[in-house]
Amino acid sequence: MPFVNIRITKENGEPTREQKERLIDGVTQLLADVLGKNKDSTVVIIDEIDTDNYGLGGKTITNVRKLAKEQKELKC
Repeated sequence: MPFVNIRITKENGEPTREQKERLIDGVTQLLADVLGKNKDSTVVIIDEIDTDNYGLGGKTITNVRKLAKEQKELKC
């Protein structure tokens, strides 16, 4: 039984329910097409990660993106 775990950031209202449905269907179809796996036994889980819940360089991604946006605005 194939088991796929997708981790994606949750921001700006995305992913929407429709987008998640498309991801699940698309990954399931891809496993069927490429590996010949049975779609009925394919499990796809989507973990939505808030940008406050992971970091880079000692800062949350929320703050990393905020700083990058501020720096970009200063250059303009």
